[in-house]
Amino acid sequence: MRKLASLTSASAYTSVSSRFPATRVAIVAAGVAATVLLAGCNEQKAAQNNAPAVKTEVSAMSLHPQSVAITAELPGRTSAYLVAEVRPQVGGIIRSRNFKEGSEVKAGDVLYEIDPASYQASYDSATASLQKAEGAVPSAQSKVDRYKSLTAQDAVSKQNLDDALSTLAQANADVASARAALETARINLDYTKMRAPIGGRVDASAVTVGALVTAEQTTALTTIRQLDPINVDVTQSSTNLLEFRRAIADGRLKTSGDNVSVHLTLEDGSQYKETGRLEFAESSVAETVGTITVRAVFPNPDRILLPGMYVRATIQEGIAENSFVVPQRAVTRNTKGEPIAMFVTTDGKVQQRVLKVQRSIGNSWLIAEGVKDGDRVIVEGIQRVRDGQEVTVSPVTIDDATGEVKQAAADSKPSTEQAGLEKTDTKAASGAQK
Repeated sequence: MRKLASLTSASAYTSVSSRFPATRVAIVAAGVAATVLLAGCNEQKAAQNNAPAVKTEVSAMSLHPQSVAITAELPGRTSAYLVAEVRPQVGGIIRSRNFKEGSEVKAGDVLYEIDPASYQASYDSATASLQKAEGAVPSAQSKVDRYKSLTAQDAVSKQNLDDALSTLAQANADVASARAALETARINLDYTKMRAPIGGRVDASAVTVGALVTAEQTTALTTIRQLDPINVDVTQSSTNLLEFRRAIADGRLKTSGDNVSVHLTLEDGSQYKETGRLEFAESSVAETVGTITVRAVFPNPDRILLPGMYVRATIQEGIAENSFVVPQRAVTRNTKGEPIAMFVTTDGKVQQRVLKVQRSIGNSWLIAEGVKDGDRVIVEGIQRVRDGQEVTVSPVTIDDATGEVKQAAADSKPSTEQAGLEKTDTKAASGAQK
C-alpha cells in the first residue's frame, strides 16, 4: 500500500510539473508574497495617518530696538609721531658717540661730539676782540663829555665835538660787532656737541668715531623717532564718507563730537589694548584711488607699535538709536539675491520676509526695513521649515561677540501656546495611564 501511495504521489507531482513549469511556480509565489507585503504597508500607512502630526522644532530669538554703535574698519599703517634727522651744523672730526644704537634718548642729550679745538680758539679770539672794543668806549665817552663843556665856553670848535661824537659811536659799534662775533663763535662751539632735538628711539649711527663730517651735509648721522604716542594713518573711501554725512543729516546717526574713539587690530589678529582718538581727516580726496586719509593717535607705552606696521583700525562713527540687528546666521538670500529671514508669527507659523540690510555689525546685520519690535527670527532649523508651516519654538539668544547660540532664560509665565501644549500633554499622559 505504501509503495502504491508513493507511486501515486510521484505520478501526481510529475503531472503538475509537466503542466506548470518551475518558472510559473516562482511567479505565483512572488505574487502571493507581494500581496501580503502590500497589505502590511497599507495597515502601517493607515496607522500613521491616524497618529497626530509632529511639529518641527526651531530656535528663534526675539528682536527689540536698541542703540547700536556704528563702526568702520579701515586698513592703515603706523607712523612715528615725531621724526628728527640728526645732521651736523659745523664740520669737523667726530671725537665721540654718546648713545647706544636703538636706545631711548631724551631731548637735549649729547649724541655726538666734534673736535672743538678750532671752535674754542675762535671763541677765545672773539672774546678778546670784544674786550678790546669795550676798552675804547670809556675814552671816547670822556672826550665827548669834555668837548661838550668846552664848546659851551667857546674853548673848542663845534667840529671837534662832532669828531668826538663820531669816535664814540664807532667805539659802540665795534662793541656790538664784537659781541655778535662772540655769539657766533659760542654757537659754533656749542654745535660741536650734537644734541637730540626730540626724545624718542634712536636708529643706528651712519658714522663712527674719527669720521669727518661737514656742516649741513645731506646724509643724516642718525634718526630719532618718537613712538609714544604714535600715529595711525588709515584710508577711507569718499563714498563711505558721503554716506556717513548723509546719515548724520537725516538723523539716522548721532555722533559723539570730537571725542571719537579708535581701536586697533594688529597683523597677527590680536587686539591692541590701548584706545586711540581721532586726530584729523584730510580735506582733499586722492584722485587716483578716491580715498581720504584719516589720522588717529594711540598711546604706545610698551613700544608694541612700530612705524610701518600694517593694522586695521575700528573707528566708532556714531550711534544709531532704535535700530534692529539680526544675526547673520538667520539671513539667507532668495533666487533674486534679496536678503530674507524666517520669522515665527504669533500663531506659531513660519513667515518669510524680505529685509533691507544696511551694514554688518559684528556677527549681525543692521536692518533698515522688514522688522518690528517683538518679532521672533529663526536662527536654527531654517532648512527644515517653509513659509506657512506650523513649528514649535525654542527661545534662544545670540552672543554678540562670538555668535554662539544660548538658551534663553525661561519666562515666569508661559505663553498661551505653551500653556495649551502643556495641557494637551497632561491629558495624553492621563489617558495613557488609564
